[in-house]
Amino acid sequence: MNKNIVILGAQWGDEGKGKIVDCISSDAEYVVRYQGGHNAGHTLVINKKKIILHLIPSGILHKNVIGIIANGVVISPSALIQEIKMLEENDIIINERLFISNSSPLILQYHIEMDRAREKKLGIQALGTTGRGIGPAYEDKIARRALRIGDLKNTKTLSERLKKIVHYYNYQLVNFYQHQSIDYKMILNDLLSNAKVLFNMIQDTTHILHTAIKNKKKIVFEGAQGTLLDIDHGTYPYVTSSNSTIGGVMTGTGIGPKNINTIIGVTKAYSTRVGSGPFPTELFDKIDKHFSHQGNEFGSTTGRKRRTGWLDSVSLCRSIQINSISSLCITKLDVLDGLDEIKICISYKNIYTSKIISFPDINEWEHIIPIYETYPGWSQKTLGIKKIEDLPYQARAYINRIQEITQTPISIISTGPDRSDIIFIHDIIHINKSITLNTI
Repeated sequence: MNKNIVILGAQWGDEGKGKIVDCISSDAEYVVRYQGGHNAGHTLVINKKKIILHLIPSGILHKNVIGIIANGVVISPSALIQEIKMLEENDIIINERLFISNSSPLILQYHIEMDRAREKKLGIQALGTTGRGIGPAYEDKIARRALRIGDLKNTKTLSERLKKIVHYYNYQLVNFYQHQSIDYKMILNDLLSNAKVLFNMIQDTTHILHTAIKNKKKIVFEGAQGTLLDIDHGTYPYVTSSNSTIGGVMTGTGIGPKNINTIIGVTKAYSTRVGSGPFPTELFDKIDKHFSHQGNEFGSTTGRKRRTGWLDSVSLCRSIQINSISSLCITKLDVLDGLDEIKICISYKNIYTSKIISFPDINEWEHIIPIYETYPGWSQKTLGIKKIEDLPYQARAYINRIQEITQTPISIISTGPDRSDIIFIHDIIHINKSITLNTI
């Protein structure tokens, strides 16, 4: 049986997927990034050294792993090259270990300027994007206007198409947004310079992956953002521009669903969100300060403070349903250390009608309040614990309650930022939804 695993976010992103991918890919042959752009940030701590990746799959830190940036990813060539240089400075050589889909759309300076101009125009109604051009790049893809990374191999076609696209953007930037125009020649020269670095990495990655599957190689698929930021299933319009749910794996790689064996949903032991949009369990008190400080809740891409709240099991159950999640990974359990009590949101209630809401539609989010269950906290440290039996009784009871509410087994618990701060509970390859939930 092929042991192909998908790691995806079950909240609003920032769940700690990078560390989990890093741990699970130690014996993998391929790790694949399948959607998003350099608006994502996966932070890994190895021997107390922090490495932040934005485009390159986290598994690349293992010397045996081949990294794939698949067709669902929008790529800033300059950001990618900067990341490659950063890895090389840390003695992680990616030569002949990183391949990029020839179909991946490019993010260029006009996308970034358009992104920023729109957010400025929206003012207080801004969506809270990272300002890195992700949305406009995906728009070009859907509009069949995008330059793709494979175009870097044909200078004549690249320059002709680029000139038309720059004109298209400059007209809007100058005349509607009163923004400065973009220099076509500067973008072209940068692209031609970048093409020399990336040329040999540009491949038919769908073919590479199907060959790997045929040869029964282990593949780990690494998602960016989280389910509740999915363009179709998230808290629209406060979402990202790609499918961060399970469907993004198939469309973003060209791999069919029968080749996926296990789907692990990653969730924090509490909740966070970056940017604007609904967040039912959001806190504004000393618990928010505790989560922010103890969890270092600041974006690895933007540095923005994350909004924090109690674990939201309503949205978590929705994520499990949408993604056919096989098992859950709970991260940052140690951040709960020292709290007198811990809460889980178990349902939403309409503040006007008192009706219990299964899951809000776009017009209901602002009219709901969370209903909580409360549990005792623990004073002992869980930081760095590697065996389930060593966790405080109250921590195990909390984990068990999450399993009961979601009816989904928990296979992994992360107890700290370092690669070694982790507990494996189940065999994640053979786990399935029919498993009897263990009492931890």
